[in-house]
Amino acid sequence: MKRQKDTRQDSYFKKAKEENYPARSVYKLQEINKKYRLVKPGDFILDIGCAPGSWMIYLSEKVGRKGKVIGVDIVDLKIPLKENMKFIKGDIKELVNNFEEKFDMIVSDAAPGTSGVHFVDVAKSLELGKAALDIVKQSLKPRGIFICKIFEGEGTAEFLKEIKTLFISVKSFRPSAVRKYSREFYLFYLIAKVFKNE
Repeated sequence: MKRQKDTRQDSYFKKAKEENYPARSVYKLQEINKKYRLVKPGDFILDIGCAPGSWMIYLSEKVGRKGKVIGVDIVDLKIPLKENMKFIKGDIKELVNNFEEKFDMIVSDAAPGTSGVHFVDVAKSLELGKAALDIVKQSLKPRGIFICKIFEGEGTAEFLKEIKTLFISVKSFRPSAVRKYSREFYLFYLIAKVFKNE
């Protein structure tokens, strides 16, 4: 009960409701983009784990009419699609070779169903991160950008090391919108720029 009360009182939660975003997670992406200046008008972006749709809304606004955002998730969106959006319902682990297009940016805010057992949740998070990275290897344009949410724990360092072999610049970043309590304390984002695509 306490956690639910904290969520309702969270300032980002209230702000998301006021600004018509379905989830507070949009402010994590907003902060990342403000800091690193990643999204450009006309970009073609893949949003992995896109439901309920906050990241898609933000990205579609940033890429504009000449850009496009494709969202993928195993659950339905909670937003109406704009002209520059497309939604695919499916498991990313089964979609690795299904994209004919190459993307300027691939973002993953995919989250596993958490158990409350830290090492189990870290393992599930890494599994999603690795699935996203498999898509990056197949479908990201040369010099493209990858943003990936991950839980810190066993295996994270090895995952980070692999990403560093594929990109010129890799940073880890914990936005201020990340909750300071519960499991989100272990959450951070990897921002990988300039895909080598060798």
